[in-house]
Amino acid sequence: MSVEKFKYDNKIVKYFLIASVLFGVVGMLVGLLAALQLAFPAFNFGIQFTSFGRIRPLHTNAIIFAFVGNAMFAGVYYSLQRLLKARLFNDALSWIHFWGWQLIILSAAITLPLGITTSKEYAELEWPIDIAIALVWVVFGANMIGTILKRRERHLYVGIWFYLATFITVAVLHIVNSFELPISFLKSYSLYAGVQDALVQWWYGHNAVAFFLTTPFLGLMYYFLPKAAERPVYSYKLSIVHFWSLIFIYIWAGPHHLLYTSLPDWAQALGVAFSVMLIAPSWGGMVNGLLTLRGAWDKVREEPILKFMVVALTAYGMATFEGPMLSLKNVNAIAHYTDWIVAHVHVGGLGWNGFLIFAMCYYMIPRMWRTELYSKRLANTHFWIGTLGIIFYAIPMYVAGIVQFLMLREFNEAGMLQYPNFLETSIQIKTMYTLRSFGGLLYLVGVFVMIYNLVKTAQKGSFLAEEAAEAPSLQDAHIAKDFHWHNVLERKPVMMTILALIAISIGGLIELIPTFMVKSNVPTIASVKPYTSLELEGRDIYIREGCNNCHSQMVRPFRFETERYGEYSKVGEFVYDHPFLWGSKRTGPDLAREGKKMNDSWHYEHMLTPGLISEGSIMPEYPWLYEQSIDYSKTKDKINAMRTLGVPYEKGYEEQAVADAKIQADSIVAHIKTEKNINAKPDREIIALIAYLQRLGVDIKTPISEAESNNETIK
Repeated sequence: MSVEKFKYDNKIVKYFLIASVLFGVVGMLVGLLAALQLAFPAFNFGIQFTSFGRIRPLHTNAIIFAFVGNAMFAGVYYSLQRLLKARLFNDALSWIHFWGWQLIILSAAITLPLGITTSKEYAELEWPIDIAIALVWVVFGANMIGTILKRRERHLYVGIWFYLATFITVAVLHIVNSFELPISFLKSYSLYAGVQDALVQWWYGHNAVAFFLTTPFLGLMYYFLPKAAERPVYSYKLSIVHFWSLIFIYIWAGPHHLLYTSLPDWAQALGVAFSVMLIAPSWGGMVNGLLTLRGAWDKVREEPILKFMVVALTAYGMATFEGPMLSLKNVNAIAHYTDWIVAHVHVGGLGWNGFLIFAMCYYMIPRMWRTELYSKRLANTHFWIGTLGIIFYAIPMYVAGIVQFLMLREFNEAGMLQYPNFLETSIQIKTMYTLRSFGGLLYLVGVFVMIYNLVKTAQKGSFLAEEAAEAPSLQDAHIAKDFHWHNVLERKPVMMTILALIAISIGGLIELIPTFMVKSNVPTIASVKPYTSLELEGRDIYIREGCNNCHSQMVRPFRFETERYGEYSKVGEFVYDHPFLWGSKRTGPDLAREGKKMNDSWHYEHMLTPGLISEGSIMPEYPWLYEQSIDYSKTKDKINAMRTLGVPYEKGYEEQAVADAKIQADSIVAHIKTEKNINAKPDREIIALIAYLQRLGVDIKTPISEAESNNETIK
C-alpha cells in the first residue's frame, strides 16, 4: 500500500475566518443601530445613508453573506480537506473565491446605503452584483467538486453531502430569482410581476435560509461536533434519512411566507403541508447531533466549545419547531407581519448560526496556531453573555408580536376597532424595542470578548499555513466491510449531486410552473391601470428608501384588517408591479389602500416631520426628498422596459412621459398650495413619492360585487 504525502491549506481558512469575524462585528453594529432607530428615531440622524430603510438590508446582507457566508467557507474548506484527505483542488481558485466574495460584500456595503436595491428580501443587490455572485459561487463549487474528485477517501462523509446540496441548490435559487431586465448599470426591474414575483422571491427567500444558513451548517455540525466531543456521530442511518428528506421537503415550504395573501390557495396549501412535514427531518438532525454527546455531558460542562454547540443545536431545534408551527394558518394569522417573526429569525441567526460559528472559531484557531486556547474562562464568559443576549433579544420580540396582534384585532362593544390607529401599537411596544437593543448589545459584547481571547491565543502560538498530512491513495483506500446501500452513492459524488438537484427541483417546478403557465392563476382586473410616469418614478424612490421594510402592501381577508385598511387585496391588482412590494413586516401601517386617504399636503408634511404630524411616530424624517430633484433622465427607458415586461403602455407614450410627469407634479404642488399654503417645488422627489402613495389602491376602491370579486373582473 502506497502512502502519499501532501499539505492542507490553512491560510485560506485563516483569511475566511478573519473576514467572517470582522464583517460580523460590522453587521452586528449596523443591526444594533437599526434596533436603536426603532426605539429612538433620532438615531436615523436625518441622513439618507443611515436611515432605517437603507441600513436594514445592509444589516441582513452583512450578517448572512459576510459573517455567516465567510464562516461557512472557512469551515467547509477546513473540514473538506481533512474529510477527503486531500489539499484543496486549486490554490488560485481558493483565492479568486476569497477576494471575489469580499468584493461582493464591499459592493453591497456601498450600494445599499446609497439606495441601490431591487427591494427583494435577501436578494437586494442589483444585477451586476448578482452576476458576480453567480460567478464566484461557481468558483467555490468547482474548487469543492475538484477536491472531491481528487480525494484519497473513498466514501463521502455526511457533512460533504450537505456541502454538495448547498452548492447546487443555492446556484439554482439565486439564478432563478435574479432574472431582471436592466435599465442601466445599477438599475433593473424584476422579470416577474405581482404574485409571480412574490412566489419566486419566497421560494428563494425561504430556501436561502434553508440552503445557505441551514444545510451547510448541518454539514459543519456533523464534522465539528464529533471532533470536539471525540465521539462518532450517533446514527449513520438517521443522517441518511435526515439529509434526503430535508433537501426534498424544504424546497416546497416557501409559500408559507405568503399565507392569507393573494397567492392562489393551492400554493398556500402546498406550503403549509410540506412545512408541517419539515419538522421531522429538521429534528432528525438536531437529535442526531445532541445524541452524539450521549455519555459526554461531563465534557460539555468543561468545554466551552461543546456548550456553544449544544445551545446552537437547541436553537436550531426551537427555530425548526417554530417554523412549521408558524406555517399553520391559524398561528400565521397571529404572527405574520409582527415582531414575532423577528424573534423567530433571530433565534436561528443568533443561536444556531452565531453560536456554531463561535464554536468553530474556538476549535480551529488553536489548532491552526498550534497552541491551547488562551482562556477557557473568557470563552465561558462569552457563552453566558451571548446566551443572555439571545434571551434579551428574543423574549421582548415575542411579547411585542403578541401585543401587536392583540391590539390590532381588538373591537369595542360598539363593534368598532378599539385601536384604529396603527401608531398606538408602535408606542405600546417601544420598551420591547429598547430591551431588544440591549440584547443585541450584550451579544456584541460577547463577540468582542471572543476576539480578544482568539487574538491572545494566536499571539502565543505560531500559525501553520501548510499542515503536513499523509494518506493512502484512493486506489489503496480502505473499503468498509459493513456494506450499506448508501455507500454506492457516497462513492459517486457526481451521481449524488445530480440526485440532489432532482430532489430540490421537484417542489420548485410543481409550485412555479402552474403559476406562470396557467393564466387563470393570475387574472387581471379591468380597472387596474399602469402607473403614470411620475408614479413610476415615485415607486422607484419608495424602493430606494426601503419603505417596504416597514410597510406592507397586502390587506389580508380578516375583518380587523379590512376595517382598518379597506378591501382585501386581489391578485389582479399587482400584475404591473415589477417588483412586488407586499412586505414581510409591519413596523408601520399597511399602505395597499393608502391612496386618497390623506390629502397631498398631509403627506408633504408627514415625510418631513413625521413626529410632529403623528405624535409618537418612530418613522425617520426624509429631508433630502425636499432637496433632491427628480431624475427624469431614465424615464423613457423605464417606460420601454415596462412595456417589454408586458405593461400595456400605449405606443409612443415614452416620448411624452416626462411632460406628463411634470403636468401631474404641477397638479400636486397646486393641491399642496391650496390645502396648506405651502410653496412646494414640482421638481422635487417628494412630489413623485406623493404621486405614488396617492395611487395605491385607488383603482379598485369602488365596492366590488360578490360576482365580480369571485371572478376578479377578468378581462
